Amino acid sequence: MTQQGVRWTADQVLALAPDAASRKAGSKLGAAGPWSEAGCSDEGTVWGLCKGSGSKPYQTIVDIADAAGPAYKCTCPSRKFPCKHALGLLLLWAADEAVVPRGQAPEWAGPWTAGRRRRAEEKKATDGSGAPSGAADPEAALRRAERRAERVTAGAVELEQRLADLLRGGLATAEQSGYGLWEETAARMVDAQAQGLAGRVRELGAIPSTGPGWPVRLLEECALLHLLGQGWLRRERLPAGLAATVRSRVGLPASADGTPLRDRWLVLAQYDTTDPRLTTRRIWLHGTDSHRTVLLLSYGAAGRAPEQALPVGLALDAEVSAYPGAGQPRVALGEQFAPAAPSAIRPPGMTTSQAVARYGDALRDDPWLESVPVTLDRVVPAPDGDSWQLADADEDAALPLTPAARSRPGLWRLVALSGGAPVRVFGECGHQGFTPLTAWPEGPGDAVALC
Repeated sequence: MTQQGVRWTADQVLALAPDAASRKAGSKLGAAGPWSEAGCSDEGTVWGLCKGSGSKPYQTIVDIADAAGPAYKCTCPSRKFPCKHALGLLLLWAADEAVVPRGQAPEWAGPWTAGRRRRAEEKKATDGSGAPSGAADPEAALRRAERRAERVTAGAVELEQRLADLLRGGLATAEQSGYGLWEETAARMVDAQAQGLAGRVRELGAIPSTGPGWPVRLLEECALLHLLGQGWLRRERLPAGLAATVRSRVGLPASADGTPLRDRWLVLAQYDTTDPRLTTRRIWLHGTDSHRTVLLLSYGAAGRAPEQALPVGLALDAEVSAYPGAGQPRVALGEQFAPAAPSAIRPPGMTTSQAVARYGDALRDDPWLESVPVTLDRVVPAPDGDSWQLADADEDAALPLTPAARSRPGLWRLVALSGGAPVRVFGECGHQGFTPLTAWPEGPGDAVALC
């Protein structure tokens, strides 16, 4: 529900599902049959009772006005967020205003909603009071930061020695040593509290024996890792923006201390990446007035989806604050002035040549940058031998798709949406090619998530 009464689409609701099983189960509950006492409020709360296998129905409440994305409460035993009942309730709300009408929240839903509103107001008051949110002793915090910097420096020096040993012995030794060499080196970087260095070391371990040309790829990545280590060791000589980028790439924590920027932010894409330790959610936003494209990051423990969720195609009137670093797109979401609502706005597009040039320009500020967010206008997905590319409809140029993009089902959704005609595509453009994340048909039509 929004203040204007515009409801979400089914695709936007299903984008909240933590996995395919929840998406399927929630879809089955998106009909009126099992629901009773369903309703919604102008403040952004949706509620309903869902009949289950027991004698008492499940009480399900969703607050879609939360700045970090919808919040959920359900009396079912599921540990997934959102559970299938919350998804089914939102699907029912999105599809039929008569079944989920506006009204007054029932007694069982009111306290939870009121409590959330009260805590949000208290947090806002505390944040604006000037009270410190962290440690009260700045000198102690400075000493901790200095000790960590010393450990990172020791780790960077050790890493430089290991890279020198590798190159002295020849890249073939990396294939003979196996992954254990890299995992042991990464563990040393973790001990040095340099998580960023550890992550890049682990990526090196996945390169040997990955097909023709792997020694070249390994050498390239070793050079970038060497550059990062040297950047840390010489950080005092770097420009302030680049020094902040180096600290971020090494893995030092930072706060979003940029001046808050208020805009109407269009949700361009949302997708998760996982490793054995962590699930990382990336949400790309585009400011319709500022024309800035920014990134929200949130994290969940391994096997659990992060709580922050903003489905593609919504727009929210909110403030964001930038993290330090030259050319860094990451921001923190601040105060939200209205619930997220569907929007027909599309980001402006560019040609494939302009996208490559933008990536090249961005590398000056951040040499370790894998990709930049761009929106391509009037491109056509087309096969290119055993691969695929996005061909520019108005010039003789094309961008190859990344290997990861070619293996995703989103490629076939993109091909079906295009049908041989030009489309507008948002995604990430980098040294491996282009990864499409969201697309729009050339004429009227909603955004189609590809990830």
